[in-house]
Amino acid sequence: MNKSNRDLLVLFKQELMTPQAIEHEVMWLHELLFTVERLDNFVSAHEIIDLNKYKLSNKPFDIKKLVRRKREQPFVFLNNKN
Repeated sequence: MNKSNRDLLVLFKQELMTPQAIEHEVMWLHELLFTVERLDNFVSAHEIIDLNKYKLSNKPFDIKKLVRRKREQPFVFLNNKN
């Protein structure tokens, strides 16, 4: 797995944790975020609301195109279905 360059602030309830236990928790969190942040998972949880055309789109291609677009379009929204 490719390690991404991210800053995480992790707060623990337990005061006394070994460095190995902390490293294990951070690696588990990284794996979880890596899975959740994949583009396919992101696309399946979102839809496009286009108020210019009064359209709602669930097509993965359209959502990927909108996310990758450099410039935002007015009144086109990315809505989370959850």
